[in-house]
Amino acid sequence: MHMRKTLSISSAALSWPLVVLLITPGLQAPLAAHPSTPPKAIQAWSGMASWYGHKFDGRKTASGQIYDMFAATAAHPWLPFGSLLRLTNMKTGHSQLVRINDRGPYSNDRELDVSFVVASRLGMINRGVARLRIELLEEPPLP
Repeated sequence: MHMRKTLSISSAALSWPLVVLLITPGLQAPLAAHPSTPPKAIQAWSGMASWYGHKFDGRKTASGQIYDMFAATAAHPWLPFGSLLRLTNMKTGHSQLVRINDRGPYSNDRELDVSFVVASRLGMINRGVARLRIELLEEPPLP
């Protein structure tokens, strides 16, 4: 009797890892199979963008925030402060989310001024300007 009980316990102990290996992928698959989908754009267009950096770092922006060249922010002539944009460099395909916290650029041929870190991530530091796909994802609620 003692031998049979030991054999049953041993069989259960050896088969448990097999059961775990068979069940675990099925439990994890729904969580990992579909990463969250990016938000849909309210509006999309393309335009030229430039960047601004250390000369303005630490100065107050039009929104009242302090400009931080290492924050994912941008200046736009008329979009409400706090608007969320997805910017995509049309040459490189690199994209970045930004919040509007300033006014500008003050050049008629440009749609946006982006912070230094955004320009770096979009691959536009050396040229200074780039054509971007601009997608408005979110506007702040009206007060």
